[in-house]
Amino acid sequence: MNKIVTASEANRSFSKLLGEVDKGHEITVTNHGRVVARIVPPSTPSVAEREKARERLLEHLRTQKPMNSGPWSRAEAYDEDL
Repeated sequence: MNKIVTASEANRSFSKLLGEVDKGHEITVTNHGRVVARIVPPSTPSVAEREKARERLLEHLRTQKPMNSGPWSRAEAYDEDL
């Protein structure tokens, strides 16, 4: 379902519109009769897209140099007062 609202109406009832979008509806916002925005539910990435992103992240992590931060005391690790 696509609902068309004016910018002023969208401003007055933004929370309600977000609730409708959360249910899968699309909202078109107009200003003086001209379309200025669309509020749509977020797209869910496909399994292939998620796997590709995972591989890019892992490759990035593999290229990072190890970091030696030295020995920590328990107090330092938990940011406790010494």
